[in-house]
Amino acid sequence: MPKSDESPEKDSTLILLSRLKDISTAVMTAAEAGTLEQVLERIAHVSGELVNARYAALGIPDQKGGLKYFKVAGLSAAQIAHIGHLPVGHGLLGAIMQERKSVRLVRMQEDVRSSGFCERHPPMTSLLGVPVQMGDRLFGLLYLCDKLDGQPFSEQDEWLVETIAGYAALAIVGSQLGEQQSRLTLLEERERVSMELHDSIIQSLYAIGMHLQLANLAPPAQPVDLKPAMRDLDTVIEDIRRFILNLRTSSYRQRTTYEGIRDVLARLHIPETVQVEINAPDIQPTISPTTFEAVCQMAQEVISNSLRHANATSITISSHLDEGAFRIVVADDGKGFDLNHRAQGTGLGLQNLQQRALLHRGQVQIDTAPGQGTRVSIIVPSHAHAS
Repeated sequence: MPKSDESPEKDSTLILLSRLKDISTAVMTAAEAGTLEQVLERIAHVSGELVNARYAALGIPDQKGGLKYFKVAGLSAAQIAHIGHLPVGHGLLGAIMQERKSVRLVRMQEDVRSSGFCERHPPMTSLLGVPVQMGDRLFGLLYLCDKLDGQPFSEQDEWLVETIAGYAALAIVGSQLGEQQSRLTLLEERERVSMELHDSIIQSLYAIGMHLQLANLAPPAQPVDLKPAMRDLDTVIEDIRRFILNLRTSSYRQRTTYEGIRDVLARLHIPETVQVEINAPDIQPTISPTTFEAVCQMAQEVISNSLRHANATSITISSHLDEGAFRIVVADDGKGFDLNHRAQGTGLGLQNLQQRALLHRGQVQIDTAPGQGTRVSIIVPSHAHAS
């Protein structure tokens, strides 16, 4: 019987090469995400899948002793909201970032560096933590807990996660460069707008001002015809109005649903005690840019009211398309209110929200009760292609 050329060592090598290819493909796919947060979330998910871990997380430090971003795989949004607070980079997580060395533990609670879990945190036992770094620059940490088969993490698991952490550093750098390029593009657009304003509208206003100054210098007895100046001024006002409308439309035409909601949150002050989650597609909405701008403004008002009045610890903003309608839903776990009683007063400005929605042939639906949180749905008709 002929002897097989395949040896256990060769089989193991082929398996590792195959896993390495899986890592490369997975992280490169993650790097194609639209934002840095999406890149981090995808990397957390593929890391857990590659080593068969029940939980995976990727944290990015904020240079202030805490975490700027923290993305989790293996926990639902409800489970995350139930936890007292997200990790802040202390204990074992802080040790991984400070020492910049991988940590593999069978029982993390027995390690002297462990600071335990916060209230209502799900139980976790084994740990594999790896710093995400490139050269001397630390980008964050990638850590996984509890394999699905109940076994401790192996040396091969550690090698795989260290490899994916290296790719993750490249993906994060690429995403950050992409965001910097977007900011540069925005600055270039602002400069272009400034030049257009200077070359057209401001020059027209300057000419009108000169005309009025000359009229003011005319002898009192000489009649002055201001009608040409008034016509020119009306023309400039119309140009400004059209310019602003076109500028706004252009801005919202380029934004995806996720980016629109993210920009709304960027304009608000989010307390550290409130966990905010966005569940929205990173694609352009199927409504016109003008309508999308109006919907985002209404969502901002709803979120602002929730932050100021609801005493919520969790707010979820989601968006989806169903039965020809585009929806943005804002749900919080706050104290809620009596809708019938509030509708009679000013309250959340419910009447104002409904009127603004009607301008775009839409509506606002509110589901709330005292002690049961609030869910506000902003609904407008959709069409196949946004204009």
